[in-house]
Amino acid sequence: MAEYVYDPVQRVQANQNVLLQDSIPCTKGYVFHRNGSGILTLRGIVNNSCGCFARYQVTFNGNIAIPSDGTAPAPIAVALSINGEPIRTSRAIVTPADVAADPPTTENFFNVTSTAFITIPKGCCLTIAVENVSEAPTAADPAPAILVQDANLTIARTA
Repeated sequence: MAEYVYDPVQRVQANQNVLLQDSIPCTKGYVFHRNGSGILTLRGIVNNSCGCFARYQVTFNGNIAIPSDGTAPAPIAVALSINGEPIRTSRAIVTPADVAADPPTTENFFNVTSTAFITIPKGCCLTIAVENVSEAPTAADPAPAILVQDANLTIARTA
């Protein structure tokens, strides 16, 4: 099992990755990560001549919020992504209360968790990341940035 974390609060723009640092890096060569990057590479290394694929369980847990200079017009979300494409079934969504409320509800953090099983063919590699997949309330509005704190990504080889 490998673990990657980032404890300080980071601002993540829409469609950008959550940054991570090595905590318990993979020592077998199955997972590659450059500290401070949000992208990890999973390798399709198989342990026997009959294996056709490698399978990993990837789990993200962290706290997300709307920044104090932002608004909460719609739900905010993160998702695991493979080669830059979000896995729709891994979306972790929260809907902050109205920022116009008194007192404002920005920077109220919500804990989210997302898990996916990722299968990699023998000899191939895939990149994974945790991405801000928040959507704009209308096509005319930009998608919101979010704050992420206590990011934690674990990768367990299951097959």
